[in-house]
Amino acid sequence: MTIDRVVFAVAGSFILISLLLAHYHSELWLWFTAFVGANLLQSAFTGFCPMAIILKKLGVKSGSAF
Repeated sequence: MTIDRVVFAVAGSFILISLLLAHYHSELWLWFTAFVGANLLQSAFTGFCPMAIILKKLGVKSGSAF
């Protein structure tokens, strides 16, 4: 998997987990969902993604998925 695909997988997982936590535990978990969504939105415009930087340092390959 490339960095882009791992970022999408992690973001999607965080959103689904936080929605489950909001439903079963506390609605305050929706703030985490909003944070993940806002981070995805800003990274679309700026190209800056903290998760991608972390994954690059961990050695996940970058480049085309094909």
